[in-house]
Amino acid sequence: MVMTLVVPGSAQLVAGNRDVGRVAIRVWLVLLVAVAACLGTVAASTPFALWAASNTTLLGILRLGLMVLAIGWAYLFVDAWRLGQPLTLSMQHRRAVVGVNGLLCFSVAGTLLFGAHLVGVQRDFLVTMFGDGDAAGASAGRYNVLLLGGDAGAGRWGLRPDSLTVASIDATTGETVLISLPRNMANFPFREGSVMDQQFPGGFDCEGCYLNGVSTWAGDHTDLFKDFDQAGVDATLSAVEGITGLDVSYWAMVNLDGFKDLVDAFGGVTLNVRDRIPVGLPTDAYFRYIEPGTRKLDGLETLWFARARYGSDDYSRMARQKCVMSAMLQQVSPQVALSNFSRIARASSEMVSTSIPRSEVDRFVQLALGARDQKIATLSLVPPMIDTAEPDIDLVQQQVAETIDRAEGDAPAPEPTDATKRKRPKQPSAQTGGSIGSMSEGYAANEASDLGSAC
Repeated sequence: MVMTLVVPGSAQLVAGNRDVGRVAIRVWLVLLVAVAACLGTVAASTPFALWAASNTTLLGILRLGLMVLAIGWAYLFVDAWRLGQPLTLSMQHRRAVVGVNGLLCFSVAGTLLFGAHLVGVQRDFLVTMFGDGDAAGASAGRYNVLLLGGDAGAGRWGLRPDSLTVASIDATTGETVLISLPRNMANFPFREGSVMDQQFPGGFDCEGCYLNGVSTWAGDHTDLFKDFDQAGVDATLSAVEGITGLDVSYWAMVNLDGFKDLVDAFGGVTLNVRDRIPVGLPTDAYFRYIEPGTRKLDGLETLWFARARYGSDDYSRMARQKCVMSAMLQQVSPQVALSNFSRIARASSEMVSTSIPRSEVDRFVQLALGARDQKIATLSLVPPMIDTAEPDIDLVQQQVAETIDRAEGDAPAPEPTDATKRKRPKQPSAQTGGSIGSMSEGYAANEASDLGSAC
């Protein structure tokens, strides 16, 4: 049994069916060489490791191989017990041998089957969350990904995005700029030539029409979007591109109500709480406050830290949402992800819908790892810089371009001009709603070259 544990097949080669022993030892040696080669390649090439972890075909083969290996190894243990002639032993020794063999058999086979389970979870997660569409190329050396936070609720989540942020990511380094758009922006143009541009050539200027209502309008006029699977998302993309002047490569929609399950799967998030933040509304049975200080928040508390407007305003909330994004990027380590892998995969597949294809997963994971080592710049298109009721689109696009250029080191710090005098001071002294700054001055996390310091 010890021989079978160390070199599977060696017991059969010595005292049993030598053909079985030879096959088992050859398989074992091939596996050792393959594992050593894979570990060496992974250590030398992170892109290879990420590709292997996101290739569903390879994961399917690996899962099947682990299951077959578990069954084969268990058979070798049972056969090794038989070769040891247990019936020649005393009853006491016979029971001890049976116990040891059972422990070895189930330990080895159980470990392999658990590994097959984790591989299966990873494969199912990739198949469920990511499609098999065509990859989009970078625009001007950057991937622009629209992140949508959707309303929670039966039959309506995602119909009126609560949160709209473009993550502009350098295609080489992963350096990231977060550009947030207020949900109450009005009178804005759409991407030229889009369905919405044809319907609203003068901009989205109808009564009560705001940015977060574009998706709902498109959902009520799906006959105009016959060439698109998700009319609301396509309409919102055309609005974001028309406002920012950026070409959006992909989108990802998050069910904010399910977001708390993801945070719990990660074990919570540590945030700098600068002011009392309400959890829920006064009418809720669980209503309470998050007190100021450095706090490790659970999923429900993190959700309300990001969404609460009671006692604050929309723009303070946008600043806190950016701080949550920054904290999760910095605090979620590979070790944490592996130790909670099943819960994270399950929570992610239930809360996220995205257009990023499976073939691009390894690329974006690598870019995310690169982003962790760099400062994140932010820009929010909000007052006092931007009038959300009558936005100056030329100024918006100028600010977006300059923020990206500064993040890349291609532009100097901005000089005070008539266009920028309305912007907040660099270090506002006040704080409102848990964010540094105020609605009149602007919030630090809404426009910063280093989001981590602003939070």
